[in-house]
Amino acid sequence: MNENNAAMSAVWNRLSDHITKKETEIKGFSADELMASIFCPGPYYYYVVDFFDMQIKHMCPTIQEVLGLNPETVKFEDILARMHPDDMDFVVKAEETILKYIYENIGGQNILKYKMSYCFRFRTADDTYQLFQHQAIVLSVDEHGSFGKSLNIHTNINHITEHNSHKVTLMGIMGENSFVQLDLKPAIPPITSASLFTKREKQIIRLIADGLKNKEIAAKLFISLHTVKNHRKTILEKAAVNSSSELISKCITEGLI
Repeated sequence: MNENNAAMSAVWNRLSDHITKKETEIKGFSADELMASIFCPGPYYYYVVDFFDMQIKHMCPTIQEVLGLNPETVKFEDILARMHPDDMDFVVKAEETILKYIYENIGGQNILKYKMSYCFRFRTADDTYQLFQHQAIVLSVDEHGSFGKSLNIHTNINHITEHNSHKVTLMGIMGENSFVQLDLKPAIPPITSASLFTKREKQIIRLIADGLKNKEIAAKLFISLHTVKNHRKTILEKAAVNSSSELISKCITEGLI
């Protein structure tokens, strides 16, 4: 067992009370619907891992071009081995912090309603280390609320920023309107908000990230150009940034969208 795999296994062993001891079923799983609600602004792949037996149940073929790993033979430990060794302490802390926060503050019964996110470096197909955004959604739980299968999405964001904010986020999805951000460097109390951005503002941010201009956004959302400009001004003020490029960079690295 390599060092990365051992470190991550130690986290899950410490949290073994929250990991199911039996096979669980995914209810109403739609990959397209879930992926549509997750922002992937760069080369990415996704997979489903079962924490019951630590096996990959589904692997997206794009892992070949992103990490250089064969989607037909790749194992969970192969993915862990591609993480930058200097980032492992943060990743371990991030996993443990997120899961403890969920079970101690949100409640295991609500774990299916949240997306978890943070950043770290991966060794890519061209053998260089680049910054990735890790996003995870729990897909199945047992009758005790212990999680089983998880959808993990890894997106290369090195073209956006090479800076790791060392923040982890929990964002409500599928109608759950909540947002929690935890800063792990330095350690400060969690920043919580029912919703930093409104639903409309999130729509506009995603369209800005897609490269749409104000007129195009107005036409897309059936609102006036004046309304779009007001929304953009409010969004920049809330995010405490001065430009659209700064906005997108901050939203991606801090998991605000």
